[in-house]
Amino acid sequence: MQYFDIFLFALIAVFLVLRLRGVLGRRTGNEKQGPTDIFGRQSHENDGQNDTAPQTDNVYRLPDSGNEQDGADVPSGTFTTLQEIQRNDPNFTQQDFLNGARMAFEMIVEYFAKGDKDGLNPLLSAEVYKNFAAAIDARAEKGEHEETTLVGIKSASIHDASLEGRTAYVTVKFVSEEVSVIRNADGDVVDGDPNQVVEAEDLWTFARNIESRDPNWQLVATETPEEETAE
Repeated sequence: MQYFDIFLFALIAVFLVLRLRGVLGRRTGNEKQGPTDIFGRQSHENDGQNDTAPQTDNVYRLPDSGNEQDGADVPSGTFTTLQEIQRNDPNFTQQDFLNGARMAFEMIVEYFAKGDKDGLNPLLSAEVYKNFAAAIDARAEKGEHEETTLVGIKSASIHDASLEGRTAYVTVKFVSEEVSVIRNADGDVVDGDPNQVVEAEDLWTFARNIESRDPNWQLVATETPEEETAE
């Protein structure tokens, strides 16, 4: 009977351990690490760390400027500025930034066409948001709505960069194909052609305080290469 009691207690202990695992789960290394912004950087707003401490996990460096192939797709002065931005923000890389810029472009074009000011607000600086919101309100007052289909982004390349104080500015040249029309309240087309794909070139400038742990870049200016005037 003594051995039977020991065996019974052992079975109970195993059962409790299995139940505890079932309730709490096991760490696999693939758990979600917190929200990331569209530029692929993890936000640490609530981790209690210093706001100016750089992140160094999974960092890969910009190439050294000594390699003749390095920065071939950007002007030499711009490439030097990009290196300076990364020295201050080790998480910054050209490719990650451009990937995020493409996503931002798609989202902003979509939100603007839909008149979604709430969606636009966190992606734009106060001044750009004011201009976009005014255009959306003007459409609404006329009873018009925009239909924009982004067929695709043919290219996105870094056009310029600057570092002013602790704020980094990176300008991206987008070449995209779009179908865009504006319809009135009756559904009639008042501008554009729903059957025509138009190629558009845009220069969008994004900015971020590189000392902030907020990973978000905001759109601070838009222009076209022909006009070269910010909105």
